[in-house]
Amino acid sequence: MVSLMFVSSASCLRSSPSKITMASLDFEIKKLGGSTTKLVRNVNLEKLKNNYLFPEINRRELEHVEKHPNVQVISLGTGDTTEPIPEHISSHMSRFAHGLSTVEGYRGYGLEQGNKNLRKAIAETFYRDLRVKSNEVFVSDGAQSDISRLQLLLGSNVTIAVQDPTFPAYIDSSVIIGQTGHFHESTKKYQNVVYMPCGPNNSFFPDLTMTPRTDVIFFCSPNNPTGYVASRKQLRQLVDFAKRNGSIIIFDTAYAAFIEDGSPRSIYEIPGAREVAIEVSSFSKFAGFTGVRLGWSIIPDELLYSNGFPIINDFHRIVTTSFNGASNIAQAGGLACLSSGGLKESRSVINYYKENRKILMDTLVSLGLKVYGGVNAPYLWVHFKGSKSWDVFAEILENTHIITVPGSGFGPGGDEYLRISGFGCRDDMVEASNRLRRFFNTRTKHFTNLSSTSNTN
Repeated sequence: MVSLMFVSSASCLRSSPSKITMASLDFEIKKLGGSTTKLVRNVNLEKLKNNYLFPEINRRELEHVEKHPNVQVISLGTGDTTEPIPEHISSHMSRFAHGLSTVEGYRGYGLEQGNKNLRKAIAETFYRDLRVKSNEVFVSDGAQSDISRLQLLLGSNVTIAVQDPTFPAYIDSSVIIGQTGHFHESTKKYQNVVYMPCGPNNSFFPDLTMTPRTDVIFFCSPNNPTGYVASRKQLRQLVDFAKRNGSIIIFDTAYAAFIEDGSPRSIYEIPGAREVAIEVSSFSKFAGFTGVRLGWSIIPDELLYSNGFPIINDFHRIVTTSFNGASNIAQAGGLACLSSGGLKESRSVINYYKENRKILMDTLVSLGLKVYGGVNAPYLWVHFKGSKSWDVFAEILENTHIITVPGSGFGPGGDEYLRISGFGCRDDMVEASNRLRRFFNTRTKHFTNLSSTSNTN
């Protein structure tokens, strides 16, 4: 391998692992000596395969930094935002937090379902003319937490289908709750899970004519990791499929703010979806709230169990039992996000990440790499035909000191891919592009798939 050394004065480049990286590694499993209890380990947790994807990447990043202590690592990997929260939003949270020190401004527990004004603002801002009512909005501490609470609602006796590739929390939470069988090393799949292939050969949308019925369909649009957004026609097919089969769609719109071609930003833009779909979303990516933690779920009144009982009633019970409500400071920030000033400032930050994405896209395409996604999402899905994604990850990290995400972490359909993210500061994007050009210009013969291809989604 060619060994490269990179030094840059760019202030946003990192020369040591982040605090998040270090903290996550504190939770690595260590076999300790001493006596044991009589408690038997949860058999479902024993089914989980290896570490969760992102802590594993963090572990390898730390190992790399220990091996190369003088290099500056650039992360194009995990989907964390990097730009400051806009002033209009952060100042509103600051004033609210300061108000907690006063008799007039102090607030204790709030409603578990969320601040009434915020629920109303979410319904009016994101679901105008889509018949979503404020009582159907459940404010939370983020979409990923809501996925786990929805799993409590669904229970262990349901069957599930997921896109392949897809965000790993859908499957991992299904394993933990007991919906799956064991992991098969030969297929890289869990038993009792329907994997719906979503790749270039089917425009990243599953062939529903070949998909068996399941109780629940997890669907993310724009998709993480491929960056593809489902068209209106495709979502009509999905809703019709769910209605014919009596299935429920869990529809994740965490990246909807990046859609720029008129594709649906909500499943409820599709007629009939209120009868078959739950939608989860988040302030994390469009408002920079990855650390603040704020999201929401929509449970329509029309969504019913097979016996006619309203699902919203059970989710209300789940939320009030397992959750004390999102931080009132975060919810104050959410209200500021949805003001005219907050929306304007948030769009500016989204546009910044879109420009980052364009810089990376232009670089990778110019190198002849097959790049998908990257139009309606912050992610690029880069194909390395015939290569294992963890091998490509390791080679790029060793030679360029750039962190990416191996596609196999999102399912067997991602094994020849890397996910590359536009989240980051501009200097990092430019420097990463320069490093990748130098590396791939010397390695063209190694990667046999190099053939200039960009995408239309």
